[in-house]
Amino acid sequence: MTIKKGNLSISSENIFPIIKKWVYSDHDIFVRELISNGCDAITKLKKLDMMGEYRLADDYRPKIKVLVSPENKTLKFLDNGLGMTAEEVEEYITQIAFSGATEFLEKYKDKTTEDDMIGHFGLGFYSAFMVADEVEIHTRSYRENATPVLWKSTSGTEYEMGEGTREETGTQITLYLNEDSLEFANEYRMREVIEKYCSFMPVEIFLEKEGADPEYEVIDAEEEKETDTVIERIQEEAKTEEQEDENGEKKLVEVSPAKNQVKIVKRPVSLSDTAPLWGKHPNECSEEDYLNFYRKVFLDYKEPLFHIHLNMDYPFNLKGILYFPRINTEYDSIEGMIKLYNNQVFIADNIKEVIPEFLRVLKGVIDCPDLPLNVSRSALQNDGFVNKIADYITKKVADKLTGMCKTKREDYEKYWDNISPFIKFGCLKDEKFSDKMKDAILFKNLEGNYLTLKELVEALGGDPQKLEKEAEEPKEGEETEKFSISYVTDEIQQSQYIQMFKSQGKDAVLFGHNIDTPFVTQLEQRFPWLSFQRIDAEVAGDFKETIEEDEKESFAKLSEKLKEIFRKELGKEQLDVQVERLKDEKTASVMVLSEQSRRMQEMMKMYGMADLGMGQEGSLILNANHPLVQYVSKEEGEHTALICRQLYDLAAMAHKPLSPEEMTAFVQRSNEILLLLTQ
Repeated sequence: MTIKKGNLSISSENIFPIIKKWVYSDHDIFVRELISNGCDAITKLKKLDMMGEYRLADDYRPKIKVLVSPENKTLKFLDNGLGMTAEEVEEYITQIAFSGATEFLEKYKDKTTEDDMIGHFGLGFYSAFMVADEVEIHTRSYRENATPVLWKSTSGTEYEMGEGTREETGTQITLYLNEDSLEFANEYRMREVIEKYCSFMPVEIFLEKEGADPEYEVIDAEEEKETDTVIERIQEEAKTEEQEDENGEKKLVEVSPAKNQVKIVKRPVSLSDTAPLWGKHPNECSEEDYLNFYRKVFLDYKEPLFHIHLNMDYPFNLKGILYFPRINTEYDSIEGMIKLYNNQVFIADNIKEVIPEFLRVLKGVIDCPDLPLNVSRSALQNDGFVNKIADYITKKVADKLTGMCKTKREDYEKYWDNISPFIKFGCLKDEKFSDKMKDAILFKNLEGNYLTLKELVEALGGDPQKLEKEAEEPKEGEETEKFSISYVTDEIQQSQYIQMFKSQGKDAVLFGHNIDTPFVTQLEQRFPWLSFQRIDAEVAGDFKETIEEDEKESFAKLSEKLKEIFRKELGKEQLDVQVERLKDEKTASVMVLSEQSRRMQEMMKMYGMADLGMGQEGSLILNANHPLVQYVSKEEGEHTALICRQLYDLAAMAHKPLSPEEMTAFVQRSNEILLLLTQ
């Protein structure tokens, strides 16, 4: 074959600055492209063998070898795939379909931050010019009597092609690295890149330092394989020593058995797991397999809560494993990691269009051959197929959770505090997910027990079916009576109210996350017969003693008197003061704020309207049965002002945090009260 020279068929003066600037955001991605090409060549050769159009050698072992040479500043990629003829090199390398380069430039000229052009017009191979000043291809086709080919290009626009010297079927691509890319001639840097992009390629990948002295290892002779290169055979005799037995007699005892070993050239270890766990059927995988895979891929040694194995063939092909990691309850600070693959080739981390927003806390892998390898985020945003993938993942997660709630309730309850913020967020974001999860949402009560909504309503004395029916078919002219559920947002701050509830045999549920407020609102919208109110929204009738008819007039006078005293001493003329006879004699005062008013205040804070003065302070409830309240009602007490302010602050503290000024005054007043005890 004569040497052929020429210009590449590119109708642009030089496409390679465009490749470097626009196509690849990460320069190391050329490794993925070149190794993927090698995998494709091997896959095609194996397919030809299966079709009977070619016969592989009995000892054929598909593999890709990467050789680094810091001294020569080169990087080599070798595969034993089907190789290329001169005509094929001309077609696939020289004439890389750049006849449309003008349109290419026009189409992508504004997309300087995207890498969505990878693979267009055969750019995969040409990514090598991002890091190399010169590229050589040594290839030999699988075809009988094929002539080896040598192709090389120094500028990316001019090339030489002639007869090569390669004897084996396959291809070797040699990159003569430019000065800015010498890092890729470092063995450890290349290992890092290969593990990033190619950890699960379907072909074994071996990394070696070119020209390095071989490493050796000693193994037992029975472990020797035919492919091993044996350097030395080692035979060790059994070792004995003289020892006394229990009778004091000396005997020779074997302390080390005879050994037959061989010294071999150390076997190379593939950097690629060619049969990743997600490609197997769930029945083939043990819990230990799932745990080991999680640790290997995510380097997280905290055991995940549980996993979901995805395995779908229709209407699209998708496999994967998702893990719910052990996490804090503040979802805002959590970032999971979903690795996206195409036929075991890594594409990207956390592509938002594929993973529903509320599931991005998960860690896992998804392999979808139907997605393009060179995925474009902008294209995905309007891709109906991608939406189907996201819907499928959402459905599988919901199925897993509802299944666990039904069949592994004890385990599910253990996970609930960790996963509930994300499930509730999912219910707010996705109506279908919310519908599926409605019977798997748990509520934790004051005793620490977990109940579904149906179980909770029944435990509080309601009939969910009857309530729902009445809400659907309301009586004419009557408002639907709502079933009220009390909740706690801070067990410490609201402990006084909790104690009042427990003393009367009443129950409430615990809401401790900022997602609970919008979630409660959604529940009330979905179930019109249901209402939630915080435990300090009111003092219900169950907590009060009945005022007899003959006492009502005197009690009303007492109430008015106490209102005047407290308003005067506190300097709050508009303060709503209510006087009750509470059954809990240990409680002197409490503060309440209606659920509607409190939600309005929270909404205003959310929208930055907290300083508009529109919020309500709440109502001060005084217990007429408590000695301190009775002391204040006598008016002549010298400590009346002190007690009024202290009772107000104590009630307020159980309701909301005091301001810095209020807390300072409270502490000083507490010290003053303690001093009175010493006098």
